[in-house]
Amino acid sequence: MTLSDALSQALRSPTDPPLRPLPSPVVDLLRSLDAPPRLAAHLRVVHDVAVELVDWMDRRHPRIAVDRAAVLFGAATHDIGKTVHTAELSGPGSSHEGAGRELLSAHGFGPELARFAGTHASWTAPGTTLEDLLVSTADKVWKNKRLQELEDLVIARLAQATGGQHWEEYLAFDDLLTRIGEGADGRLAFQASFPEHA
Repeated sequence: MTLSDALSQALRSPTDPPLRPLPSPVVDLLRSLDAPPRLAAHLRVVHDVAVELVDWMDRRHPRIAVDRAAVLFGAATHDIGKTVHTAELSGPGSSHEGAGRELLSAHGFGPELARFAGTHASWTAPGTTLEDLLVSTADKVWKNKRLQELEDLVIARLAQATGGQHWEEYLAFDDLLTRIGEGADGRLAFQASFPEHA
């Protein structure tokens, strides 16, 4: 299988359990950048988890305004800067965050969408939105990684927006993340089945 074929499969192939495809503009961008297949697979699984998060928000908190399209775009592109900083595909580093924001801007995406490439790892920064927190959560829980600090920020936003009890929001959000985390092994296997470098 060529790397181009591997990228195509990471972006579109059927999976069990099913993963939703990435938005078409993101697919086109990843193809134009010759993105590493494993990165494309990672973006696809994080995007899929983000869909679950915003669907839950729609059901549980229909009165809280969440920019669904922005969250899904952010999840689908949060690590796009790793096409520039390829050492960060398998190692630590944060250079991809600023590079991702610049790359998205250079390809015509406005700052309201490009920002997620930079905010997905800095959820305590001033001006962080609920949308930013949801993208950050998707980027952790896809592999069943739970960060109490991040989850507490989401729960506090939900309780504040609804006037509800913090403990009720905690229980509901914890139940959701536990359920999502149960699918982590399949998502990890899907991502690992693709080559790291294009």
